[in-house]
Amino acid sequence: MNILFLSRWFPYPPGNGSKLRIYNLLRGLARQHTVNLLSFADEPVAASDVQVMQSICESVQVVPWTGFTPTSSRARAGFLSLTPRSMLDTFSPEMDHRIRQTLLDNRIDLVIASQIDMAAYADSFRDYPALFEEVEIGVLYDQFQQAGSLLGRARYGLTWAKYRRYLRRLMRNFSYSTVASEQERQLLHRVLPDTGRVQVMPNCINLADYSAVAELEQAHTLIYTGAFSYFANYQAMTWFVGQVYPRIKADVPAARLVITGNHADRPLPPAPDVTLTGFVDDVRPYIASAAVSLAPIWHGGGTRLKILEAMALRTPVVATSKGAEGLDVTHREHLLIADSPTEFAAAVVRLLGDESLRERLAENAFQRVRQKYDWAALMPEFLELVQTCGNGNSRRND
Repeated sequence: MNILFLSRWFPYPPGNGSKLRIYNLLRGLARQHTVNLLSFADEPVAASDVQVMQSICESVQVVPWTGFTPTSSRARAGFLSLTPRSMLDTFSPEMDHRIRQTLLDNRIDLVIASQIDMAAYADSFRDYPALFEEVEIGVLYDQFQQAGSLLGRARYGLTWAKYRRYLRRLMRNFSYSTVASEQERQLLHRVLPDTGRVQVMPNCINLADYSAVAELEQAHTLIYTGAFSYFANYQAMTWFVGQVYPRIKADVPAARLVITGNHADRPLPPAPDVTLTGFVDDVRPYIASAAVSLAPIWHGGGTRLKILEAMALRTPVVATSKGAEGLDVTHREHLLIADSPTEFAAAVVRLLGDESLRERLAENAFQRVRQKYDWAALMPEFLELVQTCGNGNSRRND
């Protein structure tokens, strides 16, 4: 088949979870199909990075991404619209034009729209078979459910109501949709019972990409990988640095924290021995050299690629229950799970002081990734879904 893949993130280098998922999906698709990539990019893309994607895809087009500006005229107009303000403000006429032109210039058999930012262009490919790849509603739903004040409930309730209505309308344009966890699928069917055929396609990694990464462990080093432009990451580190890290430092003064990813000029509580690296081309050496990987996540859906990457690199993990949600892992067998500041700090301190525990968890976790979260094992299932989606519908514009 000839596939048009629409991506919110330019997938190379795969510096965050979304990029990593998309990059691996594209590599898998290209083994059996012709793939045309049309992608947003947050910043100018290096020619060498475009060349990498051109070695995988038949064609590569890049459109600049403009983020949500709440004070823009379109965003202000959104107060009176039933469409979420962020979707109105970030809609790109250039992307819309590129999609339509690509469909005119090529015989496309299937459109894959990755995440809601690309599903938003469904009107551009309405007459084509389409797959909505990675629907996620957990973040907004959690914000609404966990709002503590009446004002917060009203604010997030309105956002959630708009989003839910908008998503229901969007999903009518897609033959199939995927989600990254069973929990996300159940939530989607509970709040949008008429969403049709939804298949769980968990986040995975290409385990072979991690086999050659060998770094010496830096004693007492903690790692968190995640851009603060994603609220769940910022919230995680605000909680950890403010409430957990001081407890760890009290017991292990030599402990140090490294945080990778774009930090979006968002402040953290003051704390010693915290390194903000900013964006890095390759997070694997940072993870592999850390003594403990952290996943103190409180919001969001899907499965945490940061946990899978740590497991693939044999770095033991401490996570919240929400952070480990969606993964087939067991507390004390594959990782440690803790939800209060005291318990989370105690788990980290225990790992830092117990080499045999670190080694046992790391080995068990590595085997779990090999068995259940390697794209080599899961890709045939995704390719079968793509084939079904493409074959099940005929283009109505022939």
